[in-house]
Amino acid sequence: MRIFLIIMFAFFSIASCNRVEDEGTPNFPDGSTEATNLWVQDSMKRYYYWAAHMPLKPNYSLPTKDFFKSLLYSGDRFSSILDKNNSSTYPKTVRSIYGFDYAVIQLADGKVTAVIKLVLKNSPAQNMGLQRGMIMTKINGTAITSSNFNQLISTIINSTALNLSVGNWDNGNIINEQNITIQSGFTFDQPLVSKIIETNGKKTGYLYIYDFPDNMGQILLQKFSEFKIAGVQDLVLDLRYNYGGSVASAAALCAMIPSGISGSTPFIIYKGNKNGGEVKMTFAQQIAYNKGAPGFNVLYSNNLGLSKIYILTSDSSASASEIVINNLKPFMEVIQIGGTTLGKDMAGFIIEDKRNPPKISWQIHPIIYKVYNANAEGEYSMGIAPSVFVNEFSNLPILPLGDPNETLLSTALNKIFSKYSASSNSNNSPKVIWQSDWQQQFSLKK
Repeated sequence: MRIFLIIMFAFFSIASCNRVEDEGTPNFPDGSTEATNLWVQDSMKRYYYWAAHMPLKPNYSLPTKDFFKSLLYSGDRFSSILDKNNSSTYPKTVRSIYGFDYAVIQLADGKVTAVIKLVLKNSPAQNMGLQRGMIMTKINGTAITSSNFNQLISTIINSTALNLSVGNWDNGNIINEQNITIQSGFTFDQPLVSKIIETNGKKTGYLYIYDFPDNMGQILLQKFSEFKIAGVQDLVLDLRYNYGGSVASAAALCAMIPSGISGSTPFIIYKGNKNGGEVKMTFAQQIAYNKGAPGFNVLYSNNLGLSKIYILTSDSSASASEIVINNLKPFMEVIQIGGTTLGKDMAGFIIEDKRNPPKISWQIHPIIYKVYNANAEGEYSMGIAPSVFVNEFSNLPILPLGDPNETLLSTALNKIFSKYSASSNSNNSPKVIWQSDWQQQFSLKK
């Protein structure tokens, strides 16, 4: 099952977190809620970025999930915890349950509707015929309005089956409306989508990356080999729905794009608490965390040697995808098109009890580091603003990803081929008023 996490960064192998001894620390019997909570507290004291802000005397008798929340810094949007033996503690999202995503938009006439913006391959949603660009008019039989959409969308993740009324946009009208019932189910790894677009002999590569799973170097090698053999001169990287994943895989991607880098070139800086300190890593060092995957030299053999890149983004671009944007900037011109990114300038790794057998089934996903590029530039907690703001939903119906006429991609291609591009953000354009809950996307990735 595809479930989503904060950046996965396998920096340490956590066996079982050793106690951080403090004078007067209580002892609790093994197996008790209090003992589990004490383990959580000790783990957070050692690794948590905001450990210095944790309460000195927490309430150990709280349920573990509530106890964990009581430890968190008020500005922490991303740390989470789950019980591997209790599926009810796992995050629920529309993407993870049904395999699609959507945005609620307000049209020029004030009406509110929802647009299907993403349908995952081989997902329950795709298998029932849902497609990107469809208009969702009803949820479980109730029409979406400006006054009820918040209530309606909250019901989506609390059921195991979903009935949608959907249709196609046609010059302001919704046609071919139909009812689709989607059962909850599994969605597995998503393929990369690539194509080569040629105009007047100039070739541009397009690469859509949904997320950054571990060990994606081999598929990147294949895609960039195709680009290089074809003589691609420009690259459009589509990260608009990419919530992140492995930093090592993000580094592998970055190694194949700009000219003038080597394995020893600085790539990233991690800054942690007093225990974590500061860690600097080169391209080769970061890529090597994907054990068994192609190393820097193999990846660099298909490097495109570009001085400029076009990256498509939205507020669903986060974590490792933001690292790609920020960490390419010291080496090339990054032209970002679309919306401001989410603003997750942080990284973490999983903490769990790996004793044999384990005594604690909880798994902690804390924020452990702030991340910076080779020039020590970071601090984008409010998101990375694009060079060119474009409303993806300004022209309905929205087209398939990779279609040269799709709004964000066409803007990039117009810049590449030096064509005039009319503004797609007029006052009459649909306005996004709600998108699915990004916070739930950062809790687990298996």
